[in-house]
Amino acid sequence: MTPVVATVIGDPCGVGPEVVLKALATGQPQAMSRPLLIGSLAALEKTRAACGIDIALRAVADSVDARYQPGVIDVLDQVPLDPAQLVFGRASAACGEAVLHWLETAERLGRAGVVQASIMAPIDSTAIRLTGKLKELDDLQPAGTWLLRVSDGLRVVPIAEHVLMRDVPATVTQANVLALLRLLDDTLKRFGLAQPRIAVAGLNPHAMGPEDREQIAPAVEQARAEGIDASGPVSPDAVFRQCIEGRHDAVVSMYHDQGQIAVKTAVFEGACSIYIGLPYVHLSIPHGSAYDIAGKGIAQHKSMLSAMLTAAALAAGRGFL
Repeated sequence: MTPVVATVIGDPCGVGPEVVLKALATGQPQAMSRPLLIGSLAALEKTRAACGIDIALRAVADSVDARYQPGVIDVLDQVPLDPAQLVFGRASAACGEAVLHWLETAERLGRAGVVQASIMAPIDSTAIRLTGKLKELDDLQPAGTWLLRVSDGLRVVPIAEHVLMRDVPATVTQANVLALLRLLDDTLKRFGLAQPRIAVAGLNPHAMGPEDREQIAPAVEQARAEGIDASGPVSPDAVFRQCIEGRHDAVVSMYHDQGQIAVKTAVFEGACSIYIGLPYVHLSIPHGSAYDIAGKGIAQHKSMLSAMLTAAALAAGRGFL
């Protein structure tokens, strides 16, 4: 069956609605999935008019009411928003509250199997903080998940996300590396790779430090004993190029910037992030709400389109694009 891919439209006053509508206007996601938007029809219509996007939308009050008719995109609209109070480029608690509700809805539908994949369009940290419910966007990441970045042929997941550099070595433990290798191997197999080749980057230059010898190497050895095709620690200055060249299917990096710089340098437009460790496919894209250009019709939608197509392919078990 064609998978249902739900997309949370993001902050209504940012570029989220614009890139979502532009991606759907290409018609490509509809050829691979049944799209469902979670958000505000009023906000989408305001963006559609401001940016001159030709696409038909229809509001539904419940996911069971979605028809997935050709030429019309269903919008699950459960949070009333006054379009007169939506100002492009301006954060508000109302938008933050709406985004939190939409994300909760997407997760509930994903865990219930109503949708097979979900995507989070760009949201704004200021709007989220104005709700008084969360301090950081990191708090929105589901517990027990890791972020796998995908950029063309490069796939990278870090051990440590938004951690101060001085605190990174403490996160590089044999237990953490082995746990991520197990999860990544299982996830990639579920996504269609029969025998994933996973490289583990070293923490130190040329992978010659104590953490590389005492923590990373034993984790890789144990993973290999369990049948996982893991290698490493590999010198950090070489491992990402090797992955791009096809020698590895994915890389475990040790910290956020070690892998993120490689991903954003390889192909920024078209990159997306996959939350692994969930019973359904959940993605986000690597740019923010871009308040400075919201409502101007100039936001690029390549990353959103890539996320929609990737989500559909993975949810259908067809592997990476």
